[in-house]
Amino acid sequence: MEISRVNYNPDQSSRYEDRGAGENKAQQFRSERVEENELDIGQLLGVIWRGKWFIAFCAVIALGIGWYYATRVVVPKYAAESRLLLQVRDQNVVDLESVISGVGKDQASLNTEVEIMQSRGLIEQLVRDLELTEDPEFNRLLREPSPYSSEVLLNRLRQLLGRQVVVRGEPDEQVVMNLTLRAAQNAIAVTAERGTYLFRIRVTTENRAKSKLMANRLAEIYLDDQIRTKFSATEYAVNWLSQRVTELEAELEEKENAIQDINTQSNMISTAALEALNLRVRESRARLQVVEARQARTRERLAALTSMQGTELYATMAAESDDPQLEELASSAESGDSGAQAAFASRVATLISRDQSALAQQQPELDRLQSAHDELVNEMEARTADRAKADNLLREAETTRVLYETFLARLKETSIQIGLQQADSRILSDASSGFRVEPKTNRILTMAFLLGATFAVAILMLRHFMRDGFRTADELEAATGLTVVGQVPKMPIRRRKGLLDYLVRNPTSAASEAVRNIRTSVLLSNVDNPPRVIMSTSSVPGEGKTTLAIAFSHNLSGLGKRVLLIEGDVRRRTFKNYFRQPGGGGLYQVIAGTLSLDEALIQDPELGFDVLMGDNASINAADLFASERFREFMKFVREQYDFVVIDTPPVLVVPDARVLGHYVDAIMYAVHWDRTPKSQVQDGVRQLSSVGLTVNGLVLSQLDPKRMRRYGYGGKYGAYAGYGRRYYNT
Repeated sequence: MEISRVNYNPDQSSRYEDRGAGENKAQQFRSERVEENELDIGQLLGVIWRGKWFIAFCAVIALGIGWYYATRVVVPKYAAESRLLLQVRDQNVVDLESVISGVGKDQASLNTEVEIMQSRGLIEQLVRDLELTEDPEFNRLLREPSPYSSEVLLNRLRQLLGRQVVVRGEPDEQVVMNLTLRAAQNAIAVTAERGTYLFRIRVTTENRAKSKLMANRLAEIYLDDQIRTKFSATEYAVNWLSQRVTELEAELEEKENAIQDINTQSNMISTAALEALNLRVRESRARLQVVEARQARTRERLAALTSMQGTELYATMAAESDDPQLEELASSAESGDSGAQAAFASRVATLISRDQSALAQQQPELDRLQSAHDELVNEMEARTADRAKADNLLREAETTRVLYETFLARLKETSIQIGLQQADSRILSDASSGFRVEPKTNRILTMAFLLGATFAVAILMLRHFMRDGFRTADELEAATGLTVVGQVPKMPIRRRKGLLDYLVRNPTSAASEAVRNIRTSVLLSNVDNPPRVIMSTSSVPGEGKTTLAIAFSHNLSGLGKRVLLIEGDVRRRTFKNYFRQPGGGGLYQVIAGTLSLDEALIQDPELGFDVLMGDNASINAADLFASERFREFMKFVREQYDFVVIDTPPVLVVPDARVLGHYVDAIMYAVHWDRTPKSQVQDGVRQLSSVGLTVNGLVLSQLDPKRMRRYGYGGKYGAYAGYGRRYYNT
């Protein structure tokens, strides 16, 4: 075979530019669609609607389980209620509120009474009165152990291991009481009705009569406890008051004796006498102060005259001495009269001598007055202290007398009150026969139904959000921004060799019509220059690209055109599983020139198209497809055939598809329905775009019509809708 070296397509570069621009638009469209479909409430509602039967099934199953639990598993329980009324009025004959107070009327007091009714002491008395420790309902140690309890399971394990079985011993009395108390407390509920002084005691057990008995008995125990508490408090008050009255009586007698002793032992004076003595003290202090002032004046004059004696300060000494004679001599002495000066000096000496004598005479008098004053002060202080002590004792005695009389009166009142104690509450209504409260069948059934439906919805949502494949063409287009040209259902064949027989014998089947639609879309994608070389590829193996290539070639042959199918996936070479007639050679031998194209082809009139299988090559497949000889080969087959279909390896596995894509006019990209992850499809399209290739059409392959209808998509897509079945012959 001679292959001329001619360029494959002169418009190839411009087509690459168009493809690049188209890819940019596709990416923009894909981003916009993804943003618009981030949260589709309608889609979520559609998921729920499509799974309505599954939801109904789960709800019915849960309803059955709830019914079985409510009627066969749960032990019925019955409640009985007794009501108590807190006495609002004070009915005591004697007012003893200051001695012992009853129950308050505020909310805190009511809550306290509620806690008292549920206290350990009252419940323990109830347990002892009704012998609840002998009741298996409250003493779980009396019940037969469950076959699934930890004790039984451990004994079974010990038996299997050949060890000694542990036998339950006799429980301690306190342990039994504690277990019974906890069970009884759990069975009793006490509440205070809002806005009233009413208490409600509710007891829930497995027996109507038992509930009634426990509710009534607890109310009686509570009333008895109130009376007992008040009696004990009153008795304690009587004892305390008796002791205190005795102490106060002794204390009062002691203080009165002390006052009498003070009056006897000391010269107690009256208030008037104490005031007269105080007046004498003041007069004595005044006389003492006069003498002290006179002595101080004499001492000052003496000091002044003594200091100025012998000087010529005649006027100053005369003024200081306060002596008229000295004042007369001062004027003459200052004028220089020697006789007057001598007389002045003599008079000064006389005055100094007189003052010294006066000081000597004043000191004894001062001492006498000071001694008399001190005696009066001491007497005054002693009499004042005695008076204050007596007054204090009188006041204390009076206070003690008042306390004594008060406590004595309270003692008499409290002694009378001992026989008049009443409870602060009374039973308003006894408990009647218990009424059934558990199980609440309607509530259990409602909750079971809702839980079952919720569980089913959760599973549907989980499946929906965990799904990473494509179920509709809209989803595929939204994720890639490319057009879906067809959807091919799964063909009912068991082996690959049955594919051609199915296509030949079922030309109007849904699969054949789907491929025919793909053919129409691909050929009409460019009316002016219809594609002649078409490539079929996918992201990963197993997506149906080879089946699509074979079915597409068979469909093209129905147009009466010459069609060549090339196995470009030379690494796997799966064509031998589809065609019974072995080929005379392979693609590599034709490229290498060791075999002609006619010799290598599979030509079967029943097929309607030629097939060129792949074969082993001594060089890498990508290098083979990138060689110049392969380019000339493609130019040759383009001239010899009307259509050339190439089945290529997956894009994400090897680079062969990206190399072969430069020789074709259109690319069909197969995506396995509901299986191929979105990321793989996007990566495959992106890799083709990175070398300037644009996918002309996406194909959803291997659709399952039954599953589509179950998901709710069948009614939207022709071949899989109910109205479309009459058009196809499967």
